[in-house]
Amino acid sequence: MGTVDDSLAALPEPQRGCLQRVIDIARAVVPEAVEGVSYGMPALKVEGKPLLGVVAAAKHLSIFPFSPAVIDAVANRLGGYSLSKGTIRFTSDHPVPDDVLEEIVRLRRAEIQK
Repeated sequence: MGTVDDSLAALPEPQRGCLQRVIDIARAVVPEAVEGVSYGMPALKVEGKPLLGVVAAAKHLSIFPFSPAVIDAVANRLGGYSLSKGTIRFTSDHPVPDDVLEEIVRLRRAEIQK
């Protein structure tokens, strides 16, 4: 187990399962990603740079792709979600669609590999 797995293991359901799905999709898209910490949160990293972070808050779950450009690129597909410059907020009742998660991870990976 690593930083991300340990963090998720400490969460109650359904938050754990929902965030685990995000991480599983990211690992499927970028299998070489490793666990780490970025900006104080558990994150997957590629080439030493943060790929994707996940956090559970009191009333929502968050995905951090560490890139405002990535969020801007998928924002039109995230109607009904709370978005900010660096965060996508959602709930276990209204998870981010798998195809959007895959696109977020692909876009962020492309940024890292520039």
